[in-house]
Amino acid sequence: MERISQMRLPHVIVSGMPVALVSDAELSSAMLDDVERRRNGKAQRALTVFDANAYGISLYDNDPQFAKAIDSADIVHADGQIVVWASKFGRGSKHIPERTATTDFIHSAAKAAAEHDIGYYLLGGTEDINRSCAEKLKELHPGLNIAGRRNGYFDDSEVDAVIADINASKADVLWVGLGKPKEQFFSLEIASRLNHCAWVVTCGGCFHYVVGDYARAPIWMQKIGLEWLHRTATGPTHIRKRHFRRYPHTISVVLKKDILKLK
Repeated sequence: MERISQMRLPHVIVSGMPVALVSDAELSSAMLDDVERRRNGKAQRALTVFDANAYGISLYDNDPQFAKAIDSADIVHADGQIVVWASKFGRGSKHIPERTATTDFIHSAAKAAAEHDIGYYLLGGTEDINRSCAEKLKELHPGLNIAGRRNGYFDDSEVDAVIADINASKADVLWVGLGKPKEQFFSLEIASRLNHCAWVVTCGGCFHYVVGDYARAPIWMQKIGLEWLHRTATGPTHIRKRHFRRYPHTISVVLKKDILKLK
């Protein structure tokens, strides 16, 4: 049975998930609009912006709590090329226009943020990765306001302090890099307690890619949807294991739900 989504943007259903019909530029534009609405008091809470990729398809299919979290998001965008491809098999003529890879979008959004005095808060990664990511983003996008940052190593007893620090920073966009499914659960948990943020964006290991700790695939591999293969071959052990374990299941879900349209 198709779940009910509360997404604020037009969307299609991909492997059961509601995914927004947006390009990278349109996603940046939505961020600017929502920051303005939040600053003007027209939005009463931070919106949750989650990503959909091959790993997410697998989790959504066999983890009810993760599926509930995705369905509770305000925006879910196509981080993975397989999501874009699968949308082309959907009912009707609408399909996702392009992949909005988080590793690209963080830069598109940073460019727009620098031009409109929008503050970022970076949450996640080790202290070295987090600090280096903040420095690299400011180097690449002059004028970008990194309002605050914190590594991702904290326990439940520190959550209140983390929220207090985010609020004190008055950041407009919070980037949460804690990995699936933790980052989705955490984002939903804290969104209503954020006093200034317009967006809470999940970004997995994105900070590692910003600083060059993880290598992106060559452009030609990205364009034909093989970045996952590059990550499997070159990524850290936990990513390789996850891909070997999850990708066969992802393919079976897409085949069943999107191509064959089976329940």
